[in-house]
Amino acid sequence: MPEVWRNLFVLTIAMVISLLFPVRGNAVDEPLAEIIERATQATVGILRSTDDAASQPTTTHFSVRGTGVHIGEGYILTARHAVERTEGGKTVIPTAIAVLTGDLDELPALFVGDNTFLDIALYRVKSEDVSSLMAFVDFGDQEPSPGKEVFTIGYPLGWGPALGFGHVGNTQAFLPTAQSRLMQVDLPACSGNSGGGLFNTKGNLVGMLHAIIQTETTQGERRCSRFAFAVPGSLVQRMTVALIHGDHPGFSKLGVRLTIVKVGTHWRVAIAKATGPARKGGLRKGDILFAIEETPVTTAAQLKNYLIEHTHPGEHIAIRVLRNQAEKLFFVILGKS
Repeated sequence: MPEVWRNLFVLTIAMVISLLFPVRGNAVDEPLAEIIERATQATVGILRSTDDAASQPTTTHFSVRGTGVHIGEGYILTARHAVERTEGGKTVIPTAIAVLTGDLDELPALFVGDNTFLDIALYRVKSEDVSSLMAFVDFGDQEPSPGKEVFTIGYPLGWGPALGFGHVGNTQAFLPTAQSRLMQVDLPACSGNSGGGLFNTKGNLVGMLHAIIQTETTQGERRCSRFAFAVPGSLVQRMTVALIHGDHPGFSKLGVRLTIVKVGTHWRVAIAKATGPARKGGLRKGDILFAIEETPVTTAAQLKNYLIEHTHPGEHIAIRVLRNQAEKLFFVILGKS
């Protein structure tokens, strides 16, 4: 992008965001325009592979299929489904991808690791190419609460970099496309935003765009929405650090399939089937869950979130249930998923 157009682009966006995100704090706070510019420079496009591009009318036109963000030292974070390919009827993740910087430099990046549980893929550009990545972003220290202002940068419908501004909604959302808790965010996003960073008003990474629920009709399989979902930054950071160090940590597995039953006037979570760790620990079909480690359990989402974010495989945990009108306490050794 020519420098004059980049400056005009940043100036225009800064004027818009100054209305949406009033500057707070003291005079030493980083100017909002600089925050936006740094996040923009740290954002990259995930280019379609040579195989994907074979069906395109010309090989002189690049095609962006997703978004990534540079988190430092050449590491590129993106969504796993943004880089997946189908080969021989199977879904595979490539050992190398090409990323597009804001200055239209195309750089190769090699596979570091991935995690299907969180829909994360991590790549790294060669050390000699790191200087072409103009900036990087840090993870935020705190997760934004509902109502907090956030923004994302990405390549919606293959175009960009484009900015979307909005607010955090439900922070305890679950979708079948990811096993972790997700944050629902109210901001414009389209196909192609997947893998892009969700930033707070300090420009720190507080999430990674994962999915949208279509609310606007577009051509073909392209979709747009203001109903987007992001993997929380704390989970992304935890997994990314592990992948960088060559680890492949799993998440805790209890081994229960849940249902809901009515107890008096309240609906409660009950065990529909107990397998593996749960069954070995004494839990049975029909047990009504009361608490895990003395933390009340009233929904399946609460249980799932507690297991993911507050336990680790192999840990001994206490689960309190109601069985035959009597409270019972069981101790379970968690498995690994």
